[in-house]
Amino acid sequence: MNWIISLIIGGIVGWLASIVMKTNARMGCIANVVVGVVGSVLGYWLAGLLGLSAPGAIVGFLVALGGAVLLIFILRALGLFK
Repeated sequence: MNWIISLIIGGIVGWLASIVMKTNARMGCIANVVVGVVGSVLGYWLAGLLGLSAPGAIVGFLVALGGAVLLIFILRALGLFK
């Protein structure tokens, strides 16, 4: 059950990140889930490196969203999103 919830929240995070980065029209549902899950891992990893913790659901969601936005930025810099 936790995997299903993680995929749903990852899809929401990826979708919101694609709206922020204006790549929503080029990303499908599966891409949103992948970007959301991988971006969340990236965000939590970077927050850990900086010594920041994410107490609470709202701050954790914002860290995940920031990681997903950063992932889309990196993918755009590599030329995967134009």
